[in-house]
Amino acid sequence: MFRKTLKKDPELFQNVSEGLRKLYRTKLFPLEDTYRFHDFHSPALEDADFDNKPMVLLVGQYSTGKTTFIRHLMEQDFPGMRIGPEPTTDSFIAVMHGEQDGVIPGNALVVDPKKPFRKLNAFGNAFLNRFMCAQMPNPVLESISIIDTPGILSGEKQRISRGYDFAAVLEWFAERVDRIILLFDAHKLDISDEFSEVIRALKNHEDKMRVVLNKADQISTQQLMRVYGALMWSLGKIINTPEVVRVYIGSFWAQPLLVPDNRKLFEAEEQDLFLDIQSLPRNAALRKLNDLIKRARLAKVQAYIISSLKKEMPSVFGKEAKKKELISNLGEIYQKIEKEHQISPGDFPKLEKMQELLNGQDFTKFSALKPKLLETVEDMLANDIARLMAMVRQEESAMPSQTVKGGAFEGTMSGPFGHGYGEGASEGIDELEWVVVRDKPTYDEIFYTLSPINGKVSGAAAKKEMLKSKLPNTVLGKIWKLADVDKDGFLDDEEFALANHLIKVKLEGHELPASLPEHLVPPSKRGTVMQA
Repeated sequence: MFRKTLKKDPELFQNVSEGLRKLYRTKLFPLEDTYRFHDFHSPALEDADFDNKPMVLLVGQYSTGKTTFIRHLMEQDFPGMRIGPEPTTDSFIAVMHGEQDGVIPGNALVVDPKKPFRKLNAFGNAFLNRFMCAQMPNPVLESISIIDTPGILSGEKQRISRGYDFAAVLEWFAERVDRIILLFDAHKLDISDEFSEVIRALKNHEDKMRVVLNKADQISTQQLMRVYGALMWSLGKIINTPEVVRVYIGSFWAQPLLVPDNRKLFEAEEQDLFLDIQSLPRNAALRKLNDLIKRARLAKVQAYIISSLKKEMPSVFGKEAKKKELISNLGEIYQKIEKEHQISPGDFPKLEKMQELLNGQDFTKFSALKPKLLETVEDMLANDIARLMAMVRQEESAMPSQTVKGGAFEGTMSGPFGHGYGEGASEGIDELEWVVVRDKPTYDEIFYTLSPINGKVSGAAAKKEMLKSKLPNTVLGKIWKLADVDKDGFLDDEEFALANHLIKVKLEGHELPASLPEHLVPPSKRGTVMQA
């Protein structure tokens, strides 16, 4: 029977997205449905969840520059956009690609089968009145969608007046997005109670989380060091993991820097963040696969919890008293399941939240353990997922250029304002004179002390001199390969000068090029055929 399944599978999965959808519907959904996974954790997945573009969720306190950040990425205003120092964005705005500018209100959005938002209906009108989709033709949005969120405020009053569970909505989005960006203002680092609650709600999604310390150009280098340290300390207390969250420092808007001292740092940080966002379309299938595995593990645990509670319930009398007893002893049930089925403690849902949700359930309607459903999910995790993983790699290699284009991403690509242009190995890229000539007299003095024969020094003689840089042999070996342009095992005066130039590049903290750029080829070697 198992062999038959293997024969059928290749035609079942035309692509990763379709494979995930079929696996979910046929193997995981029955387990979720039987053990009320959707009442406790997350609504059922729909086709749009498997087909939608990668999404980026922006979260932060008010006036940290979330909406401005989106505008900076797209270099264009979007419908419904409001920016100001006061709390301006009071809605969740899904910024998505569309042929024409327009706004779709929340109630219409949650009935559209092509959009991945139908299950948000469960959060009610108070939320839907504060939810909309801004559609517009923009090249950035052809690859990703961006979710703007209301600014998080301090104070109990603000939390009560929302009328819906803000943290729960963010958790719903966090499960489905590819990247969560937490924005902080370098001027006000106080993390409010609601923001702390939100960060804790996102705790299971640390792999998607990135932190941006925005408006960093408004303070001096010394203050920035202190602010960065304070932010890391605060995040460490809230996120409570041994790993340090990646923090990007910069000023993410198209205005002049107020304190330009850290310009290079901001450029490097922006480039890193942009590369991270640009990789999302390429890694989207892998992210969906990873999320499905996480969901399957939780669904298995849910099945064990619900079936254990069902097993303990009396058939006739004392049901309510037994229910209360089981809820209060849920921690012990967790431990029992953990030992019996060799499940990691990290796979269990939060104890307090589970106890709270169980209070409103009728235990007599719970299902007993059905081993066949669990076996199907185990088979999915052991065999089908491995096959899909291979397909993910194939799809990635077939589409290597899949990346986010347009908007601010274009400004970092090429030209004199591209990141690292004219620095390190790129120095002298647009100059007529060979850049090495500037320091060649100094290098020539050293060259002639090495007693060249027929105008060339041997590898052994060059090695002695190059070792004085104290760079590792692996690096010096690469420099030798780049500098020995004619591959004759010797260095003439130009090649020796080039080797020293590349040593200087490395010592100044820049990376070496994979192959020698045209502008670094010695003048006497230009026009000759160079072979690797």
